[in-house]
Amino acid sequence: MRAARLIRMALLVQSSPGLTAAALARELGVSARTVKRDARALQEAGVPIRAERGRAGGYHLAPGYRTRLTTLRPTEAETLYLSGLPAALRDLGLSDAADNARLKLSATLLPSLRAAAESSARRFHLDAPAWFREPSAPQLLPELARAVWSDRPVELAYARPGRDGTPPRTVTRLLEPYGLVLKAGVWYVVCRLPGGAWRTYRVDRVTALSPAPGEPFARDPSFDLAAHWQAQAAVFARALLRATATVRLTEQGLRRLPAVVDPAGVTEALASATAPDATGRVTLELPVESEEVAFAQLVGLGGEVEVLAPAGLRGRFREHAQALAALYGGDRPQAVQR
Repeated sequence: MRAARLIRMALLVQSSPGLTAAALARELGVSARTVKRDARALQEAGVPIRAERGRAGGYHLAPGYRTRLTTLRPTEAETLYLSGLPAALRDLGLSDAADNARLKLSATLLPSLRAAAESSARRFHLDAPAWFREPSAPQLLPELARAVWSDRPVELAYARPGRDGTPPRTVTRLLEPYGLVLKAGVWYVVCRLPGGAWRTYRVDRVTALSPAPGEPFARDPSFDLAAHWQAQAAVFARALLRATATVRLTEQGLRRLPAVVDPAGVTEALASATAPDATGRVTLELPVESEEVAFAQLVGLGGEVEVLAPAGLRGRFREHAQALAALYGGDRPQAVQR
């Protein structure tokens, strides 16, 4: 632990000459007294670090000295690609590696390039989680990330959600974890089963994880995680749309439709649209997940949509319209006296 801190201190002083003991203490999470002890340890190890007094004081390295500790390790270099996702790095247990990678990179850059890198960090930030949702950090995510980094097969226990009111059940799989994906604040692991089939699991539903015996698996060099995820996400999104609703829409309702229903079914629905009738409305077959979900989505279109089928969904809209008529059909209530 102390060796890593000494390396970090040397890199900080090399990349930002003039840091005071107090500033280094804040960066390293130690006391100013510990910083002074560490500076002496670095001097004894041959690193020419010194403290200077005055307005331009602070800690400096001897003129012309460059530490040889700036070679990036593979893990540190890889985490630079995620440096815009600090929460994701923290969840994966890689924040320390990313900090060290950025320090090493900063220490090797010319001052002009270093300023450009810092300017970029001030201007761009990626915030992955969706609005109105607390991001989840599954307990087993760091352990699963280590298996992904090292190409280690794992035995995974997964809580599969129940259907039609049935309770969830736990399944166990032996698999090769190929990659982790963060989608709208939810972590997924993309895996290959022993037979070669691909599966994707939500990490927050993984209940147990243990390394499988044996050597690391041989990763398919042609596997592209981003391309695989994009293709599977499209298939998954369409597979959710197991039902169909026949709806009639006004011109405005047709324009607003892509904003209220699942994008996976919009293209298919528009392809089925009929020619406008005498009132200007078009009829189309809309893929939906269920009657309940379809009602929640389409009700936002108000009078711009009429559900023709199925009968159960049309009945939901009829009951909703009757409830609204009962609520708003009478005289406007007087203001409540306080």
